[in-house]
Amino acid sequence: MNSHQQSLDTPWGRWDILLETPDCKVKRIIVTSGQRLSYQKHFKRQETWVVVSGVATVTLDGTISHYHPGEVVQIPLEAAHRVANTGTDPLIFIEVQRGTYFGEDDIVRLEDDYGRAK
Repeated sequence: MNSHQQSLDTPWGRWDILLETPDCKVKRIIVTSGQRLSYQKHFKRQETWVVVSGVATVTLDGTISHYHPGEVVQIPLEAAHRVANTGTDPLIFIEVQRGTYFGEDDIVRLEDDYGRAK
């Protein structure tokens, strides 16, 4: 496990790595009101999101659903997904990544509000 906690401020909010081992990575993600992450997919990991506070507006392979505190979102390998915060309070969720690789370069951005899609 990494002994240091890594954090990153982003255009949509921030994330903090809570745990990183060879078989999983756990992040605490905060999405600012009115912001959303890239519509993206991963080829080497699947994700499980647990909503802590706020309402998560999740797009999963084109279907939009809303998740509330305590609810869980399963993101299968290679599924196109995005989370948005359409509420007024920060959206906070825990992301558990499982797979063979957890690097940020395993992100294929299909759409992005901040010009990062290729």
